[in-house]
Amino acid sequence: MPTLAADAGDTGLPPFTPAAVFTEVNVFSLIALGLLVSAALYGYGVWRLRQRGDHWPAGRTAAFVAGGLGSIAAVTVTGIEAYDTTLISVHMVQHMVLSMVGPIFLALGAPTTLALRVLHGPPRKTLLAVLHSRYVRVLTFPLVAFGLFIANPFVLYFTGAYRQTLEHVWVHEFVHLHFIVTGCLFFWPLLGLDPLPNRWPYPGRALLMVLSVPFHTVLGLTIMQSTELLGGDWYPSLGLSWLDPKADQVTAGGILWAGGEIVSVTMLGILVVQWVRQSEREARRIDRALDRAEAAENAGRPAPDAG
Repeated sequence: MPTLAADAGDTGLPPFTPAAVFTEVNVFSLIALGLLVSAALYGYGVWRLRQRGDHWPAGRTAAFVAGGLGSIAAVTVTGIEAYDTTLISVHMVQHMVLSMVGPIFLALGAPTTLALRVLHGPPRKTLLAVLHSRYVRVLTFPLVAFGLFIANPFVLYFTGAYRQTLEHVWVHEFVHLHFIVTGCLFFWPLLGLDPLPNRWPYPGRALLMVLSVPFHTVLGLTIMQSTELLGGDWYPSLGLSWLDPKADQVTAGGILWAGGEIVSVTMLGILVVQWVRQSEREARRIDRALDRAEAAENAGRPAPDAG
């Protein structure tokens, strides 16, 4: 197996330190190119809106570019990526960011709403047709998206799929993209900023987030307590004197367990804030309707007798 390990290009690395995140940067990759193109398209859309005098919240831009694309870049073009087939704990950090942190911030950036406001004519009609297509309706249905989101890590780590990601670069990159896509399918309808189908009421969205917590806990504890190494003999075959694969796997399980709970609780907080704001908007709308009805009623009454 040393030959396979060498093919991955991550052997011979020094012990991982925080400094390695900045010293092992690789900006010449398809992922880096995709991130730059996404940032450029989003920025162009915001610029177009401002050119015609329309407003676009700066917070959404910051969420999409800094929070979403920035967090993905932090784990795919830095030293995190350089060590993700050497340390499973580093891979787990990458997993959490790609499947949860990045998609949440991308959703808060509302890129679909931005595109619909910028596009006109056939391009806009095409985008609307895609959004309302049967495939998108099925994939974004909360229970379907929830099932994909929960099943992904179990299938990855408890089948031969994870070993394939270590041995083959193209499989490795595909899994990165798969994490991002399934995370977006799950979180975007829950946050509800973009006009996607299958938007559930807030109690249902909050329930799905609560239900996701035990799955991360079970998966994290299972990985921590497993007597078998994920990836088989891959990590021992690297021959790194500073690497203890078993201890690193325990750390990885703890990261998955704690990270999943932290992100889920944060997401619940976001949903509660959105729910409160929606309730306040609805209350104001009802108050305005009542005020109009009262004004109309008063206008129809005869003036009181001054004498």
